[in-house]
Amino acid sequence: MQEDPKVLKEEVLKDFAEYISPMKVRTMKSAGLDIIEERREGATVWDITGRKYIDCQTGSGIMNVGRHNREIASILKQALDTYDIGVFLLCSKQKADLAKKLAEITPGELKCTIFGVGGGEANDAAIKIARGYTMRTEIIYAKNAYHGHTGFSLSAIGRDAYKEPFEPLVPGFKMVPFGDADAIRDTINEDTAAVILEPIQGEGGIHISPDGYLADVRDICTKNETLLILDEIQTGFARTGKMFASEHWGVVPDIMTVAKSLGGGLYPISATIFTEEIMDFFIPHPFIHLSTFGGSDLGCIVGLAVIDYIEKHNLCEHAAEMGKRFRKGFDSLLKDYPDLLLEVRQMGLMMGLQYTNDSIGPRMTKKLSQRGVIAVYTGNDPSICRLMPPLVITEKEVDFVLNALEDSMAELSREAGIGRED
Repeated sequence: MQEDPKVLKEEVLKDFAEYISPMKVRTMKSAGLDIIEERREGATVWDITGRKYIDCQTGSGIMNVGRHNREIASILKQALDTYDIGVFLLCSKQKADLAKKLAEITPGELKCTIFGVGGGEANDAAIKIARGYTMRTEIIYAKNAYHGHTGFSLSAIGRDAYKEPFEPLVPGFKMVPFGDADAIRDTINEDTAAVILEPIQGEGGIHISPDGYLADVRDICTKNETLLILDEIQTGFARTGKMFASEHWGVVPDIMTVAKSLGGGLYPISATIFTEEIMDFFIPHPFIHLSTFGGSDLGCIVGLAVIDYIEKHNLCEHAAEMGKRFRKGFDSLLKDYPDLLLEVRQMGLMMGLQYTNDSIGPRMTKKLSQRGVIAVYTGNDPSICRLMPPLVITEKEVDFVLNALEDSMAELSREAGIGRED
């Protein structure tokens, strides 16, 4: 006799709480997100109980090509008939193929790649490369930045709560306000190895680089012989309507980091991509940075399939069009619920809703989950809801999310006694 799905769900949550994290279970339950993912397809995920949700969280942008993309899963299954992860010390055709493809699609003179498993590892590598190549030690990063929880990356997180329990951290990191090129100009000196920035801050609350900002930073770095690292881990691979967000401003970094969606939600892989000039550092040090599982043969096969899928299905254009459809709905919500919704920050399908106060984010998260939408407020600011659905989302699914937002705001307005403005 098959076990009742609801009973099974409670057993899973109980085991998760006991053996992994009781506070995570408690937090997810309070947010209405105590979901145990079962079936996954496109922009949709089903809870183990059969409840259907549109996923607008996607692990902060892991699932650009959709949940359990069957075409890419089939390529991975076929690869498993022949390959394993490979031996990281040996040369690999799969690594070479993916690195060559990344050189073709990334902007400017970016050409050479070091592979890793996750975004934090990619940013660790970028910072190590910057210090090793320049023989300088200081790194400039932005307030509210998020570059990962590992080693060097942790020192570049722009939020104290992530860092304080682990101090002292790696020294030599200086924080400046995001979007302020003059602050970088005032901070940079002869010992600055690199400036590391996200073109759009994701965890920070979908803060988009102001026009001219990245170009100014590029100019400042060039004049000071300092490297520019752009973290495109959330913004890369068509998320913003272009293959990489930096292309919106025509700015080319010296080092770019990518991860998350490169693995298609099926196999973890990250990449740190840099210019051929920087490769000079590795000539006398070919084994100075290694990753046992980074750029595994299977991961590279998946990465190539992901890029092919994005290009073949024109996901850059589709993300831009679906972004416009979302924006039309957002504009109506801004007009109808000014006491709840203050601002919309958006580029393609990287979207943030700025609510009018901190309490609204958690409440809206729960109300949206009750209506079949997974959308979570950001860790840095609970007044901001981050929406990053799979790029394969359909017009019908966009409208479903917008209707859920409308219904949730209407209910919240009634509860608060605000009332809708006509």
